[in-house]
Amino acid sequence: QVQLVESGGGLVQAGGSLRLSCAASGRAFTSYAMGWFRQAPGKEREIVAAISRTGDTTYYVNSVKGRFTISRDNAKTTMYLQMNSLKPEDTAVYYCAAAQPPPRYSYSEEAYEYDYWGQGTQVTGSS
Repeated sequence: QVQLVESGGGLVQAGGSLRLSCAASGRAFTSYAMGWFRQAPGKEREIVAAISRTGDTTYYVNSVKGRFTISRDNAKTTMYLQMNSLKPEDTAVYYCAAAQPPPRYSYSEEAYEYDYWGQGTQVTGSS
């Protein structure tokens, strides 16, 4: 199993920045593709970004492209989400998750493909 713990959330003014961290422990971190999801009140959980096991391939939902950057440090077994130019619509609980997609896939985009989840961290962008 993998245990995931998010940190770094908070309240930030529109246009500001935050960096989320996801610390992993347990089984080999490098065997998992990782992702960041978010869920706003009354809305379904959606993927924000995903990253391959080695970190060389990434995916972003259109709404965050050019503003958010996903990365991972396999030596520190930690994943990050750098969020710049935050908007009020980015307000949500952010979750990190770990998946083991088939070898032909670099990452997973669907929540059901992820096996392990963190507890979530609140991000609030104020207008």
